[in-house]
Amino acid sequence: MADAKVIPFGEEPRARRSPTGGRRQHAKDGATKRPQGPGQGPGQGAGRKAGPLAPVPEPQETEPRTPGPRTSDERTSDERTSDEWTSDEQVAEARGAEQEPEPDGEAVREQGGGRGWERRIAGGLAFLRRRVTGDYEVDEFGYDEELTDQVLMSLIRPLYENYFRVEVKGIENIPSDGGALVVANHSGTLPLDGLMMQVAVHDNHPADRHLRLLAADLVFMLPVVNELARKAGHTLACAEDAEALLQRGEVVGVMPEGFKGLGKPFSERYKLQRFGRGGFVSTALRAGVPIVPCSIVGAEEIYPMIGNARTLARLLGVPYFPITPTFPLLGPLGALPLPTKWTIQFGEPIPTDGYPPEAAEDPMLMFNLTDQVREQIQHTLYKLLVQRRSVFF
Repeated sequence: MADAKVIPFGEEPRARRSPTGGRRQHAKDGATKRPQGPGQGPGQGAGRKAGPLAPVPEPQETEPRTPGPRTSDERTSDERTSDEWTSDEQVAEARGAEQEPEPDGEAVREQGGGRGWERRIAGGLAFLRRRVTGDYEVDEFGYDEELTDQVLMSLIRPLYENYFRVEVKGIENIPSDGGALVVANHSGTLPLDGLMMQVAVHDNHPADRHLRLLAADLVFMLPVVNELARKAGHTLACAEDAEALLQRGEVVGVMPEGFKGLGKPFSERYKLQRFGRGGFVSTALRAGVPIVPCSIVGAEEIYPMIGNARTLARLLGVPYFPITPTFPLLGPLGALPLPTKWTIQFGEPIPTDGYPPEAAEDPMLMFNLTDQVREQIQHTLYKLLVQRRSVFF
């Protein structure tokens, strides 16, 4: 006999109602009784006895359910919290509040800054240890790459970035590998333009190249400047040293105007002086490296030279003694350069590897190439001056 459920009187589940509104009740033998009419429900029929109650069947075993939070639909109305009766927007806000808060950006920066200072201190101590023990390399020209990268460039960089606010263009014209000769105009009374060009190549070239400048004899005659120039990679402006560096694959910088361009009066600003006898072209031809013209705008106005005390210059053994609106009138304060806005543009390289080896001895070829480089620099200077909005901005 099939087990039958006990259905309490008057509380039959809705699921057993027939589509017509009647009720079905299973008897002990499994037969189905017709729906009773009005007044003939259980307990209301005359002379009818209620049969014995059937035992409650044991629940069938089902697959165990993975425990987890029940949704609001699975819970009864008493179990549901007040948040579940709110609108969708309130529910979304409640769920967002339960998520783990994101870390504060300022706290992350402070934490990262702390680690950055720790790395800097550790690096500085390691640098000092190598300095004391002598565990560093210097090439045959006296160039100390580690000292230049970590100390000298760090001292010049604030002047480059914050004072002169140098803008660099065409840095990709310097080759990523191999030798190259960068030829630039020279001006500014003091040779700050060479230092700014060195920082421009060091900080902006995608291949992290270093510029080795060719300096005049006077630089290596000064007591402290001599040592610092050697450590920074500068060398004497002679054909032998320049050719040796180029054949090693270095980027070499030269300013052919020399003291004629550096000490020219303010009235002749941005007018290139004579480029010597073209010795830099001969060096590039022998090494077979490209020549990269470079134009620098902004250096002419840092010390507006309105006069030259030639007698005092001869007594001091210097090429010129500048007189500016602030020097020597204001004393040491007058030596402070004006904060002009600089632009350094590297032009398209001029190849030299297509010429035969004996081309370096051809004076006509050297003259033509020298004039081509000079004209390209001068044309770029005029172009940058037209684009410049102001001397200081």
